[in-house]
Amino acid sequence: MPKVYIEGLARHVDSDVELNGWIYNKRSSGKIRFIVLRDGSGLCQCVLVKSNLPEETFNLFDKLTQESSIKITGKVRKEDRAPGGFEIELKDLQVISIAEEYPITPKEHGVEFLMDRRHLWLRSSRQHAILRVRHEIIKSIRNFFDDKGFILVDSPILTPAACEGTSTLFETEYFDLGKAYLTQSGQLYAEASALALGRVYTFGPTFRAEKSKTRRHLTEFWMVEPEMAFFDLNEDMDLAEEFVEHIVQTVLKNRAQELKFLERDTTKLENVKRPFPRIHYEEAIEILKKKGIDFEWGNDLGGTDETVLAEQFDKPVMIHHYPAQVKAFYMKRDPNDSRYALAVDMLAPEGYGEIIGGSQREDNLDLLLERIKEHNLPQEAFEWYIDLRRYGSVPHAGFGLGVERTVAWICKLDHIRETIPFPRMIYRNTP
Repeated sequence: MPKVYIEGLARHVDSDVELNGWIYNKRSSGKIRFIVLRDGSGLCQCVLVKSNLPEETFNLFDKLTQESSIKITGKVRKEDRAPGGFEIELKDLQVISIAEEYPITPKEHGVEFLMDRRHLWLRSSRQHAILRVRHEIIKSIRNFFDDKGFILVDSPILTPAACEGTSTLFETEYFDLGKAYLTQSGQLYAEASALALGRVYTFGPTFRAEKSKTRRHLTEFWMVEPEMAFFDLNEDMDLAEEFVEHIVQTVLKNRAQELKFLERDTTKLENVKRPFPRIHYEEAIEILKKKGIDFEWGNDLGGTDETVLAEQFDKPVMIHHYPAQVKAFYMKRDPNDSRYALAVDMLAPEGYGEIIGGSQREDNLDLLLERIKEHNLPQEAFEWYIDLRRYGSVPHAGFGLGVERTVAWICKLDHIRETIPFPRMIYRNTP
């Protein structure tokens, strides 16, 4: 008898199968009893008919509590009215474990209550849908770059220096070598890899000790960061919009069921196709002023500014040529106007803010040394990075996409805490 998963029941109609899972809920109708079983891949209705089962097996139903684990065998039937479209008529039921009274019930629970029990909250259908969309996003990211000939490289998580200053870094003592920091980006190491392999991407966790208590911020999150030798800013933006279009359209194609469960208006996502609007920082200022926002040249965009700008478009918008003074030391300045950095941010529509930040990198040795001094960074910590400009420097560019903000946008979630299995925020590092 095959051991199967609920998601594969369509291949076993009118056949006997073994299924293992947990009690999602149950109900009784006299001599017929119903169990809705979940196994992580879906839900399935299991039917116990008293006349078809030994009395001892039939009576096990009364002992079963929510989240009790069981093994069942029975025949698969097509049943459109059942969850998932199939049901199983039981021939046998074995109890693996009887669960204690489950703390999460169908009633409304507060956010703190659920976050304290995140390890159990993950079992809910809503969280299943979100995490399946997250899985699809990550899979589409890897497929996109792999299919284009990019090489995955792994940047270190522990680093000897910051790439954007130390004020928002978690630090630790590193044996006898002094301080080390949890990385806030894999980019600098990706640059070294790109000058070795041409086109690369790094994909891993990053950390920001930024004291931002908003619905858009986590202290630990995942970033994918492609880096390309012989790319300029325009080519960087071309790749970014192709990349985001690919992610969204892949999720629409493969996770329609999950988006429907989340009640996502997919018409907004269907419109995420190239070309995306591109506006200069100066144009962004004009839009903000017309909307009554007092914004001064030289400031970086805040969350409210990003939301207002994104509301003017029905797909992601790319804002480029930011003032160099608000951007990182490694960003190349516009050779035609050194006030501007060759930088770009992509803002997601519907109020989800920046999902991509990127730039052309400074490839001139002397100018990079100037930038390091201007930012009061220790040159000795960056000697290996400076070497990249000494030995065969070339124009190169890249960007970073935050996975969790992308999940929040595509699922249209109210808060980023539901986008990752175990969120880390400034006021929470458990469970």
